Amino acid sequence: MEHPLFANQFLQRRQFPSDGMLAATLTRLATNPGLQQLGRQTDSIFQDSEMLKNGLEGMFKHIRYNFPDFRVPPVKTFVSGLSQDMFVNDSLMVLGLDFFVGDKAKYRPNVPEYILRRYRPEYVLPTAALAISSKYNKKELTNQTMLGEMVQYGKSLYFAERVLPCTADSLLIGYTDKELQGVYFNEGKIWAHFLDKKLLYNTAPFTVQKYVGERPNIPEIDKTCPGRIGAWVGWQIVRKYMAEHPNVTLAQLMADKNPQHILTESHYRPRPRRAER
Repeated sequence: MEHPLFANQFLQRRQFPSDGMLAATLTRLATNPGLQQLGRQTDSIFQDSEMLKNGLEGMFKHIRYNFPDFRVPPVKTFVSGLSQDMFVNDSLMVLGLDFFVGDKAKYRPNVPEYILRRYRPEYVLPTAALAISSKYNKKELTNQTMLGEMVQYGKSLYFAERVLPCTADSLLIGYTDKELQGVYFNEGKIWAHFLDKKLLYNTAPFTVQKYVGERPNIPEIDKTCPGRIGAWVGWQIVRKYMAEHPNVTLAQLMADKNPQHILTESHYRPRPRRAER
């Protein structure tokens, strides 16, 4: 096997009775006419491989600056047949680029439109950064509150912001420009909803997911309020905390398991404002 790490970790080689069975499965995929067409489209969109390579190298450089123990994994690109968009661990990164071809692809991931719009070329690096953030993003495993989940997501977004410093907020959070302008302008109203409804310390998983999970919108706040608004608010809390504590490193932030400490020390007080960046 020419690429044993890729075969063992991403393709899960052990699930196949033999290497021959794995090879036969890959051959069926590679000779599928529809997948061949998708492969050609993927090659066309990502034909400037140096651009992707330079973007990854820049991201890895920022990660290593903040986390000297970070070991850059080998990176493989793959036309997965829309089976998996990304795989990241300490020893391997696989980018399923066929997920990120965009609107012109003959075949696209079978997900709702509000998620589908994040499967475009410009989202490869933000998706990778958010995936890597999980390695460093520590949390308490008990007593999961709304605030805890909000800050947890906020730390991931802040991590991505720091390692991709020239990336627009809209690409990091996956909102349209109009949605982002709306949430910045209505930040006070959004925060008031969390306080008025006493949501911050709610531990009901269904309620928590309504505000931090994938949804097209959150009508409980407003029909124009985009999903995952809790993650966005958590991001603003973390940003304010880091602005208030310039000596706190990114590594220290990611290791902080106490969301109440981050909220209290952030002195977070939203005000209506224009969209940033």
